[in-house]
Amino acid sequence: MPAPADPPPALCVEELGVRYGSLQALDSVSWTVSDGEILGIIGPNGAGKSSSFAAVTNSVRRSGTVSLYGSTVDGVATHRLARRGLRRTFQQNSFYSGLSVLDNAAAAFTVVDGVRLAGSLCTPWREVSRRRRHRASARALLAEFGIGAKYQQMYPDDIPYGLQRCLSIVLAFGAGARVLLVDEPAAGVGGQDMQNLAELLGELRGRGLAVVLIEHHMDLVMEVVDRLVVLDRGQRIAYGEPEEVQRDPAVLEAYLGRVA
Repeated sequence: MPAPADPPPALCVEELGVRYGSLQALDSVSWTVSDGEILGIIGPNGAGKSSSFAAVTNSVRRSGTVSLYGSTVDGVATHRLARRGLRRTFQQNSFYSGLSVLDNAAAAFTVVDGVRLAGSLCTPWREVSRRRRHRASARALLAEFGIGAKYQQMYPDDIPYGLQRCLSIVLAFGAGARVLLVDEPAAGVGGQDMQNLAELLGELRGRGLAVVLIEHHMDLVMEVVDRLVVLDRGQRIAYGEPEEVQRDPAVLEAYLGRVA
């Protein structure tokens, strides 16, 4: 009997292109990431890293093809991609500032398991039960990722900054995430907070999530990623295992302005 075909990658990006007026932000960039893997995307400022996330989530006009578990998602609205399990974080924290940490997390579950207005009006007891279930799930999820009960009733802006960065990832993970795009989570953190982020990312990989990480802190990148994409001026200049990419002359030139 023929050997079973390998499953498709969680996310496959082929010939991705983005143009802002006369600026070619991305030019024919391709990569894949699989379940239980962390793919890093690095490059100098202006290399096209964040444009990659915007393009993958159909937040900007683009060319190329993006497939989620073998199904093309070109033209699928960003919020529908989130419902299919493709989620992202942003460089800046984004919370419901008037809600507690716990209520922010509960809202992440509501996005996936919400209820129509008619259902709320006709069967309000079901909505009450649903909200209670979301809060219980949110409380457990926060605790699992190190955001304990003493922080859960606080407003997000009042908890330590390192925890805010972790909270952004936890909220994006929420319920039903399968592929998570994480944009510079270590911005503004260091020391133990950096290690906590590394452990959080490792925990997500251990749960079988496919993670794509944009990050400038190379110590964090080299600790957690399985493969690396290097972008420079919108083009992919290196792609492979971290140790191999680190030795690539094109990468050294992009970062250091010289060839080794």
